[in-house]
Amino acid sequence: MAFKRLLLVAVALVSSLSAGTAATDHTVTFVNRSGQTLWVGSTVNADGSVNFTGLPVLANGQSATVTVPESAEPGHWRGKFFGRQGCTGTSGRDFHCLVGDCGVFADHCATGEQPASLAEFNFDSGDSLAPWYDVSYVNSFSLPVTIEPVGATVPPGSASCGSAGCPDDVLPFCPAEYVRRGPDGAPVNCVNPNRDAPTNYSDTVKAHCPKAYAWSKQDTEPGNQTMYQCGSCRGFTVTFHGGS
Repeated sequence: MAFKRLLLVAVALVSSLSAGTAATDHTVTFVNRSGQTLWVGSTVNADGSVNFTGLPVLANGQSATVTVPESAEPGHWRGKFFGRQGCTGTSGRDFHCLVGDCGVFADHCATGEQPASLAEFNFDSGDSLAPWYDVSYVNSFSLPVTIEPVGATVPPGSASCGSAGCPDDVLPFCPAEYVRRGPDGAPVNCVNPNRDAPTNYSDTVKAHCPKAYAWSKQDTEPGNQTMYQCGSCRGFTVTFHGGS
């Protein structure tokens, strides 16, 4: 009986330790300061990551929070969030968006996204440095985006847990040949002509927002400020700022 009690205590101790060290899913809070209504979209990498449904629609000034399913199978979540603009139609039937279109559903994406500003994440329960994150204007610039860690514990002198992106509007500086306009003629997007090489597009983005990706290999440039990691945060705030 003494051995049985000892065994039960050992099992309870292991269970307690396991519960204390279990992975905790991070949250992402979306804040809309764009001056317009946004439909949050999300797409995932082709690595087993499970995409979201039930994503929020945010009027200007509103915010909403989602929990990232990183501790469920396959043990990671790698993907991106973006603000869909100028959306019309009925969800599931003829819903489409002027910028960031990704299918006929208002609360989730059914196709890959059309060019838009992106908040990209790599949540990996097996990587002690994760989450990794960046703001990407590699495909296009549609809205200013920032990513801020929440509840991070950063040792003095550490470069981790930085702020990605910037609130500056790049659209007014877009080279004219890359501007895409809405039905009213107003510019709504600046589309990169070549995501895999430096161009006058990437030069423009880097000049106004050095803490975002301007082309796909920018992270190989000396002194770049494109990729961030924060292993100690509870989650992130993704803010969509006002454009033109």
